[in-house]
Amino acid sequence: MTSNKHQPDNQQDKPQPSSTRKLIKRSILTVAIIGGLGMAYLGNNLNKTISEKFAGQLWQLPSVVYARELALQPGAPVSYNSLVNELKVLGYQKVAKPDQSGEYKANGWSVEFVRRPFNFKEGAEGARHVVVTFNSEGISQIKDLDTNKELGFLHIDPKMLGMLEAKNDQQRIYLPEDKMPKLLVEGLVDTEDRHFYEHDGISLVGIARAFVANIKAGHTVQGGSTLTQQLAKNMFLSSERSLWRKFKEAYMAIIIDYKYGKEEVLDAYMNQVYLAQYAGRGIHGFALASRYYFDRPLSELRPDQLALLIGLVKGPSYYNPWRNPERAKDRRNVVLKIMLDNKLLTDKEYQASIKLPLDIQSKGQLAKRQPAYFDQIKRELEQKVGDAFEEGKGLRLFTSLDPQSQKLAEESVKKMIPLVEKRSGKDLQTAMVIADRTTGEIRAMIGGSNPNFPGYNRAINAQRQIGSVVKPSVYLSALEDPEQYTLATSLKDQPLSIKMQDGAVWSPRNYDRKYRGEVPLFVALAKSYNVPTVNLGMALGVEKVSTTLTKLGIPLEEIPQVPSLFLGSMALSPFEVTQMYQAIGNNGYLAPLTALNAVVDEDGKVLYQNWPKASSVVPSQAAWLTMYALQDTVKFGTAHSLNKLFPNSHLAGKTGTTNDGKDSWYVGIDGREVVTVWMGRDDNKTAHLTGATGALRLYTDYIQHRKPEPLVLTQPSELEGEKYTVAANGTYVEDCSGTTRMPIWDPNGDLKQNCQAQAVKQQAKEVQKKVEGFFDKLFDW
Repeated sequence: MTSNKHQPDNQQDKPQPSSTRKLIKRSILTVAIIGGLGMAYLGNNLNKTISEKFAGQLWQLPSVVYARELALQPGAPVSYNSLVNELKVLGYQKVAKPDQSGEYKANGWSVEFVRRPFNFKEGAEGARHVVVTFNSEGISQIKDLDTNKELGFLHIDPKMLGMLEAKNDQQRIYLPEDKMPKLLVEGLVDTEDRHFYEHDGISLVGIARAFVANIKAGHTVQGGSTLTQQLAKNMFLSSERSLWRKFKEAYMAIIIDYKYGKEEVLDAYMNQVYLAQYAGRGIHGFALASRYYFDRPLSELRPDQLALLIGLVKGPSYYNPWRNPERAKDRRNVVLKIMLDNKLLTDKEYQASIKLPLDIQSKGQLAKRQPAYFDQIKRELEQKVGDAFEEGKGLRLFTSLDPQSQKLAEESVKKMIPLVEKRSGKDLQTAMVIADRTTGEIRAMIGGSNPNFPGYNRAINAQRQIGSVVKPSVYLSALEDPEQYTLATSLKDQPLSIKMQDGAVWSPRNYDRKYRGEVPLFVALAKSYNVPTVNLGMALGVEKVSTTLTKLGIPLEEIPQVPSLFLGSMALSPFEVTQMYQAIGNNGYLAPLTALNAVVDEDGKVLYQNWPKASSVVPSQAAWLTMYALQDTVKFGTAHSLNKLFPNSHLAGKTGTTNDGKDSWYVGIDGREVVTVWMGRDDNKTAHLTGATGALRLYTDYIQHRKPEPLVLTQPSELEGEKYTVAANGTYVEDCSGTTRMPIWDPNGDLKQNCQAQAVKQQAKEVQKKVEGFFDKLFDW
């Protein structure tokens, strides 16, 4: 009998089967515990990341910038064409019978349209079906077609100009899922994730189906990701291709689906999905993509347009409709077929949709905002709103920009600069500032010859000599003293030399090198004669003219205290020149130029509101008389070419030219706007232009398309019409029996009393003469 003690040592130490199984179990258990702990740790971290994101603000949202709201009311001088043009600029569609928001019909004397719903600064308003009727004076009636009631006021949704981007590489306009078109939501789900409402974040069926399809094709042709997985990847993960990233994506999708409802997932997805790239920033979400591709609100898109957006989800670059239109159209039609198969469209709607072109706007229109105007908005945000303005909070900025004025100004610049360059040579620059004549609200701004290029903003930053543009301030200074000066006052126009403080002698000359001896004050301004202006300025004094300029909004430190001031030796920006003329053109009431109307946060709270206000800075009578002379500038002066085009609009204006033709200026005023145009070169070399051959040409093209509003000046009190006799040399002589009349400021009524007294004396003489004649005949003396 063999004893175990005689077995070899290695046999005694060998583990028994039961011990091996225990070791394996322990190992598996250990791995399971470690793996479970790892999974729990990972899950906890992922859950924390997701919760923190969803608990706070999901995205940094840009501030959306809007143009001014066009206000309509009976009696307002808004023309039929102005309203039609406004609707066109806003992207309203012309139809035979308007019944959807964003549609209109026009028939000559009335415009019927469905005003879009919009969240105005005063609060949200729904769509409104109205008809606006016109007469020769403007709007005669506004009627709500749903209630059949007349309206006393209606404002139209403003044009979205662009965005002040948050400091990140993603841009979007947030729109809740329940505000998005039902067809878009259902079409997206049916196309991208048909089992969305059934799975728990990941779809094993979808993964299996994609796996089989990819095996058959030999390469990746189909993805198995659900909408929830796509959201997890786009919001939290990188785009690297790895199993670990895919695992985290699936894990996060399960967590998201467990913690949040399907509507919340869709809301996040439809505002997160990447749909385009422009200007180095990603276009995310369907709301902004609708503006990018179609320049229309998402709610107004047709089925074919919604299908295109859904199709882009699969690959915005691959299906880029500008670069690959046929590919994009095929993908759109695939989505339309899915909509048909799922009974989201009727066969008739489907057949009509697949026949339509892509109907996208020109590429880059969303990026073609108004860079000069946006510069002004940023300046005002810093000055007036300060810390109350927070980037990334999705604020809404309401401005005073008039989309018609801005559009037509841009078109005029693009058309006229190449034409003027035939005279001036290449590299000509320009700037325009357009402001409301009475409120000072800035309606348009252009900072260079390429209006859409966001470079140096000459409208607010270029300080250029203004030449004869300064002259109205000299004449206004004189007309403030009615005891000494009237429009008819004679000014010397003879050779003149002035000894300066440094000993130099300044001898100003008229542009045509001629002298006329004497000229009436209003003619000197209308014809822009230099020598009479300097004589007038010297009589008034530099300090007097300088004071007037400061009243008109020009900083004192920018005004040189030398006689050459009278001919515009000082340098101002087009913005400052516009401010000066706004006050003159508004009967002496200065309204600070402003572009920012209101800032409203996402909850509708108004953080800033501008209330246009004007204050009297110079006598209304003197400003009115100056404007009278500036209207003569257009009638027979240096801007007389305008009068041939608009003889009944009573336009006012002033040309300006600096030495050697370096700067060309024109300031034009109609009943609606003050428009300042500058042309020149950045290197300050000659442009070979006068005010009339450069800036005036650009203004003329603009006002021809903008259609001027007649300039009707409200005559202040104490203005009377004085009679004159015109002498042989063109000067005016006061004569109560004269045949020429000229407005004069008569604050004490002396003129009226003197002429009345003269009339009484004249009548007495005539009576006496008649009596004497009667007795002569009676007694035959």
